[in-house]
Amino acid sequence: MAEHGPLLFLMGPTASGKTGLAVDLVARGIGEIVSVDSAMVYRGMDIGTAKPDAATLAAAPHALIDLRDPADAYSAADFVADADREIARIRANGRLPILTGGTSMYFRAYEHGLSALPGRDPAIRARLTAEAETIGWASLHARLAAADSKTAGRIHPNDAQRIQRMLEIIEITGETPSVLHARDAGRRIDDVISKIIVCPGRRDALHARIAQRFDQMMDQGFLAEVEKLHARPDLDLTQPSMRSVGYRQLWQVLDGKHDLATGQALAVTASRQLAKRQLTWLRSLNDAHWLDSQARDNRSRVEALIEQVTAGADVRRA
Repeated sequence: MAEHGPLLFLMGPTASGKTGLAVDLVARGIGEIVSVDSAMVYRGMDIGTAKPDAATLAAAPHALIDLRDPADAYSAADFVADADREIARIRANGRLPILTGGTSMYFRAYEHGLSALPGRDPAIRARLTAEAETIGWASLHARLAAADSKTAGRIHPNDAQRIQRMLEIIEITGETPSVLHARDAGRRIDDVISKIIVCPGRRDALHARIAQRFDQMMDQGFLAEVEKLHARPDLDLTQPSMRSVGYRQLWQVLDGKHDLATGQALAVTASRQLAKRQLTWLRSLNDAHWLDSQARDNRSRVEALIEQVTAGADVRRA
C-alpha cells in the first residue's frame, strides 16, 4: 500500500470533461495523473476509449494506460496493486496523485478494499455465456435478483460482464456477493481524499456531449480500430475488453447483427446507460464536491480544494 498522504479523486460520468480538467491541472504544475479506467488499460483500444493522444500524454503522462493486450484479463485487484505502486512513486517525487476516470469499481476498491472473492472459473463462465445466448442476459439478471436483490439493483440487466461475475461468485462460494462485501466492508486507506465530480448540470447537455464525442470517434477511425481487433482470432465478445461500450456494438456490426447506423445508435444508447449508472453511484457519495462541466471557474475551484487537502502535506508544484 502506498504511504499515506493526500489524494485527489477527479470523477464524473463518461464524456463529462474530467480528463481535460485533470490535464489542465497538470499543466498548472499540480500533481500527476493515475488513470482509473478499465478500458484504457488495453493497448490498441485508443479511439473508442477516448484515450489521450500522444501530444497530451507527452504533456501530461497518464499512469495505468496501455498495460495489457486486449486478450488478457485485468481485475480490480490488479488495479489496486498498480495504483499503489504509481501513487507511491508520485508521492516520492513530492507530487499530488490525481486519480481520474469513470470506473467506479476501481475507485471503490482503492478506497475501501476488495472482498475476499474467488477467482474465475472458466467452465462456469462458459456455461453462463451459453445460457445467455439462449435466454438472454436479462433473464440471468432476473436470476441474480432472485438470489441477491441488493447486488442486482446496482447492475443493469444488459451488463453481461458483471451479471456473469456475480452469478459465478454465488455458484463458487454458495454465498451472495452482498454478504461477502458486507463481511469485508471497511476503509482500506487512511489518506485524506478530496473527491471532485465533474458533470454537466443538465442531463440533455450530457447526452449531447456523449453523442458528439461518439461522432468524433467515428470520424477519427473508430470503426477501423474495431475492424483490426475483430480480425484477431484470439478476441471475441466473451472478453471484458471487447465488451466495452462502443466496441461491443461495432463488433456486432462487423458480425452482421446490425447495420452501421443501428450499431452507432446502440453505442450512443449504451454510453448514456453507462453514464446513468455512473451518476447513480456518484450521487451516493456524500463527501464529494460537484462541478458543472460548463462552468468557467472550475480550475480555480479545484485549486482551492487542493490547497485545503494538501495543507500541511509535503506536496509541491512542478
